[in-house]
Amino acid sequence: MSYLFLAAGLALLVIGGDILVRGAVTLAARLGVSPLLVGLTVVGFGTSTPELVTSLDAAFSGAPGIAIGNVVGSNIANILLILGAAAVIAPVTVETRAFRRDGTALALASLAALAVVLLGSLSRPAGALLLAGLIAYVATAYWLEKRAVPAEASAPEDQQGGLARPALLALLGIAVTILGARLLVGAATELAQAWGVSDTVIGLTVVAVGTSLPELVTALVAAFRRQGDIAFGNVVGSNIYNILGILGVTALVHPLPVPAEIVAFDIWMMLAATGALALATFTGGRVSRAEGTAMLGAYAAYTGWLALAA
Repeated sequence: MSYLFLAAGLALLVIGGDILVRGAVTLAARLGVSPLLVGLTVVGFGTSTPELVTSLDAAFSGAPGIAIGNVVGSNIANILLILGAAAVIAPVTVETRAFRRDGTALALASLAALAVVLLGSLSRPAGALLLAGLIAYVATAYWLEKRAVPAEASAPEDQQGGLARPALLALLGIAVTILGARLLVGAATELAQAWGVSDTVIGLTVVAVGTSLPELVTALVAAFRRQGDIAFGNVVGSNIYNILGILGVTALVHPLPVPAEIVAFDIWMMLAATGALALATFTGGRVSRAEGTAMLGAYAAYTGWLALAA
């Protein structure tokens, strides 16, 4: 039965990812904002919903390794696996000006995660500060985006029409991908536990990759459709939301201790992946196929190390 759920979950993820990208691109045009901003908010935050549900469920179940490892592992997978795979399909071009804003937010969020992890626990005050940072980021990103795009006297054809249909299409895509992710993660976790894998390793690998599958499918669909801004914004937005939103909400609802394995290695791997993303973007204005291949290789090495360490 677990294998049947794996197959059903994968099918729903593919369908939902295609619907989500179609709705998001249309929504960006009708709102008069860039696909990058929609990728950062609607797509990025929406596809991170499985991480939120999973971390809260793990927190209440007394599994801090899954709750925190899910976020740290998802951020590593989002950059090295998901953006790497998208770049191999088609180089992901990034507007340097936009990345200065969003990359700075991601760097600050990653440093905030480091601070929380080094403190040894997710406390309620830390959660409140993380959520305040998320609200400030979204408000600032929207304000700067609208300020950079002057109002047009007459909207082009692709900006005409209502917002309801593309918004509902994007929400439907998010819902389908979340359902697919839940089926797949549940089945994969059962199989991993049956094989005797620890909670922290499950959180960093099986659950992290599983809950990142909406981002993976969305990024791959966006890459095939040559919508690099959606793919890039999805990854950056998801990583910001994972730290500020998911860790913030989890800390407020159910404070947790941080597993020693994450303090010793995985949080540093997350910071290294974020640094690699910044380096690739600032040096060439894009993530090339060669850089994408290197990211995939780094992720394979990381998961191999976790398997050996387990």
